[in-house]
Amino acid sequence: MTEPIVVGFDGSAPSLHAVSWAGQEAVIRGAPLHMVYATERWTPDALLVPEPAGWEVEAEAAAREQLEQAANQVRAGRPGVPVTTVVVSSGAAEALLQTAEGAQLLVVGNRGRGGFAELLLGSVSRHVATRAPCPVAVVRQPQAGDFRVIVVGVTGLPGQEALLDFAFREAALRGATLRAVHAWTHPGTVTPWTVDPAVYDIEAVGQDEALLLSQILAGWREKYPDVDLVQHVVHAHPAKALAKASAEADLVVVGASHGAARALLGLGGTAHAVLHHTRAPVVVVRH
Repeated sequence: MTEPIVVGFDGSAPSLHAVSWAGQEAVIRGAPLHMVYATERWTPDALLVPEPAGWEVEAEAAAREQLEQAANQVRAGRPGVPVTTVVVSSGAAEALLQTAEGAQLLVVGNRGRGGFAELLLGSVSRHVATRAPCPVAVVRQPQAGDFRVIVVGVTGLPGQEALLDFAFREAALRGATLRAVHAWTHPGTVTPWTVDPAVYDIEAVGQDEALLLSQILAGWREKYPDVDLVQHVVHAHPAKALAKASAEADLVVVGASHGAARALLGLGGTAHAVLHHTRAPVVVVRH
């Protein structure tokens, strides 16, 4: 059986965008869609306020109604997609992480109903992007236009096979152009104990970085000969380069190392910045 796509839904507008995007992704991948709604727990502002009688029952009933309405919208627009739903009473992040075991992709909105409007990335989306056992798509409002372009950030460091495999497969499935962006800010050191030079030829280093990117992608070109691949090397911060490229892209794919748990908010700095500042849907692939 094809692994499902799991999407979190809480009735908010961002989660509805996520459901719509996940439904289309299910069509592209020929995969079933599994929708998860985690009901709210009673969290009174004052400790002396007791939980209202029947709160859990009413909350679950309301959740099931909202969830079924959203599921019916997916079924109506994409009749070939098998859609299943579940309402759980645990925390949203925990429920999504558990359900994502065995999934090929976990999809969430960039933020839910809680928090402040100025916070561009919600705690649930940040939490699952850090810890999910599969790639995580964080979806904002739909992009204006169909660019048929996927952007992937390539660092040049070892261990990005899973990231590149996801990006190339996605481009092949969508019939999209894959734009591989390699951004650099200083020359790479030859050995761990060497020091970056204070002065260097930007043009010469740029040529070296372009050669590095070509070498990294050579095998992938052979594996996916039908994918239209565009290589882009730029002297800039990776997050800034990816955010700029996302303005004309349908999807941005970034990597996050398992070792990044000690980094900012559990993600690498680039992945975290891209999630905050990129308008296109972002897929985080941990490696």
